[in-house]
Amino acid sequence: MNNKTIVFGAAGQLGQCLKRVVEDNSLDGYIFADSKEGDILNVDAIEALFKKYNPTHCVNCAAYTAVDKAESDEQTAFAINKTGAENLADMCNAYDVVLIHISTDFVFGGDADRPLNELSATNPMSIYGQSKLAGEQVIPTVLNNYFILRTGWLYSEYGNNFVKTILRIGKERGEIKVINDQTGTPTYAMDLAKAITQIIASGSNKYGLYHYANEGIATWFDFAVAIHQMAGTGVTVLPIPTSEYPTPAKRPIYSVMDKSKIKQALNITIPDWKDSLKVCLSKLTQ
Repeated sequence: MNNKTIVFGAAGQLGQCLKRVVEDNSLDGYIFADSKEGDILNVDAIEALFKKYNPTHCVNCAAYTAVDKAESDEQTAFAINKTGAENLADMCNAYDVVLIHISTDFVFGGDADRPLNELSATNPMSIYGQSKLAGEQVIPTVLNNYFILRTGWLYSEYGNNFVKTILRIGKERGEIKVINDQTGTPTYAMDLAKAITQIIASGSNKYGLYHYANEGIATWFDFAVAIHQMAGTGVTVLPIPTSEYPTPAKRPIYSVMDKSKIKQALNITIPDWKDSLKVCLSKLTQ
């Protein structure tokens, strides 16, 4: 089967990682739509792409991800994260295309004490989380052939992310304070991008909701310590509670995800977060 895939949100962090994975592995049939050509709020623009390329798959990496800004910009967050997702789902339904949509661990309330699976109760604490959950919920109402992949704590060589920020601030200050009471899993966006290409290449029809994050558990403090240790910067990292670093949006205290379903159903192998962090840092410091 010759797959042809349109990627929306190609200029974002995950979109850029997908492009790199496609190039590095000489994968055929990928079309990367920029924000103008692939505006997910412009139904005519989406349809023009579908008519032009006749895709088998559509990947939605487009999202409103400014978590704190969303608290005062609810309308835009919901437009992109819910209406945009619905527009793509509608078009995929009309043209018999498989949708791969990216969601987030921020759909959870953060009060769990064990890894969350796809059936765990959602209770988003922020506008961002609410808008992403709304996107998740609207897709199955219009489309059967979809994969929704929840992920979290994404970082890579591309875009703005925790790893790059922590390295920069550490270089500027020599000592940094990082929250030590929010627990999740750092996830290398390149690993997620590879998983997406594997799902597409497999032609799987085991549709539904899946969790994807790297293996292992960490706090933001653990993550920051590992970054500076592996990078050999000599920067001191000090732990602080969330209460010392107030933000407009509340974050889940615990959002570690259980990845059993994606590993078993889709045969996806997932690296440990520390191994992937080493890979990313080696590229960032080349």
